[in-house]
Amino acid sequence: MRLFLVALQFLTRLPVRLSRFEPTWLNDCVRHFPLVGALVGACGAAVLLLAAQLWPAWIAAVLALIATVTLTGGFHEDGLADTFDALGGVVPRDKALAIMKDSRIGSYGALALVLSLLLRAALLAVLAARPALGAVAALLASHAFARAAAVGVMVSLPYGGDSEHAKAKPLALAVAPRNFGIALGWCGLLALALAGFGVYLPKLLMAAAGATAVAVLMRQWLHRRLGGYTGDGLGATEQFAEIAVLLAFTAAF
Repeated sequence: MRLFLVALQFLTRLPVRLSRFEPTWLNDCVRHFPLVGALVGACGAAVLLLAAQLWPAWIAAVLALIATVTLTGGFHEDGLADTFDALGGVVPRDKALAIMKDSRIGSYGALALVLSLLLRAALLAVLAARPALGAVAALLASHAFARAAAVGVMVSLPYGGDSEHAKAKPLALAVAPRNFGIALGWCGLLALALAGFGVYLPKLLMAAAGATAVAVLMRQWLHRRLGGYTGDGLGATEQFAEIAVLLAFTAAF
């Protein structure tokens, strides 16, 4: 519970208060990132379903997107924009890392952010017009699987930035593989629960495959360009994996 609360405090804007804090907790709390993701997805699903009763599907989709972005403070969206600003052009590693630390947004980052939000809104609009179970399953799975993908990248690569100036120094240290195993366990439990409620199993398998593919591709990209992961790179991984899972749930099969 303590590590879950640390993960909740780190990934969301919820007012979580802890009586004390140990730096190692931040490193170990990544095991519960998918559980926090499922909570964020549940909030988004609630807004989507309620709004769809009052407004057209596309308005409900935008409101659901606003809800999840507000809940996380645009944490992962910021990482996506910074990653594309840094890696969208052909610049040396040191220059790319310097761009990531720049609070200003450039053309690559703006394009990536706008297109990502548009695609996610379109996918949520499709879900809003479908039966409620599919929409709930897609939002839960997309947010949980996407955060597990980010943990997978974190476990499989060294930190690629300057660990001394990292915003969250404990996450710049090696993450134990057991934490990734527990993160996958949360995803497995969620998938079993959704299947038990009647979610089409091939959809779940395709969603898991999509998140896995994103993790593998992002790992290769970050390793080639930076020699490791950064917090912004993990945010971009989460965003792409979220889109991949939503695409799986909205695919016509």
